[in-house]
Amino acid sequence: MTGLLVGAVFGAVFVVVNAQSPLNTVTANLLRVAACLAAASVVAMWIITARKERSVAGPRRNMFGRGYLIVVAAEAILLFGGIRVLAAWERPEQTNVAWVAFVVGVHFIALAPVWKDWGIAVPGVVLTLLGAAGLVLASTAAVAWVPLISGVLSGVVLLTGALTFGWRTVAQPA
Repeated sequence: MTGLLVGAVFGAVFVVVNAQSPLNTVTANLLRVAACLAAASVVAMWIITARKERSVAGPRRNMFGRGYLIVVAAEAILLFGGIRVLAAWERPEQTNVAWVAFVVGVHFIALAPVWKDWGIAVPGVVLTLLGAAGLVLASTAAVAWVPLISGVLSGVVLLTGALTFGWRTVAQPA
């Protein structure tokens, strides 16, 4: 459930930061509020699940072992190194969110075999495609739409996944 919490927080950040022009102000603000409410819902589900898990003692799987650390280290290098390369190439600022979505998506795909959970590959593929779409759009006159395509939609994907799987976890019997 901790992974869902992290996904929800980053999903909300994707939406809050990227809900901007060319969206009108009302739409952008509604998206921000909805994202924050969705993230708060996942936090509530996380708390409920943590209490439920505490009452059912048992061995827990270590998700944050060596494979995870390798994937996250590679992600950090690609994120920050890629943003520096994009700046050196004088790409539009909007390209950064597309790059972030692309790398975060690839990181989910890479974590699927590490965690032996192919369910996380699905949002990984979607985020990777949204990031790739943004990278392509950044080279066109539609560059202003990159934050919506690669940022807001990526956030919606993360939040939807966190809400869906969080609800499934809360709804299962102890």
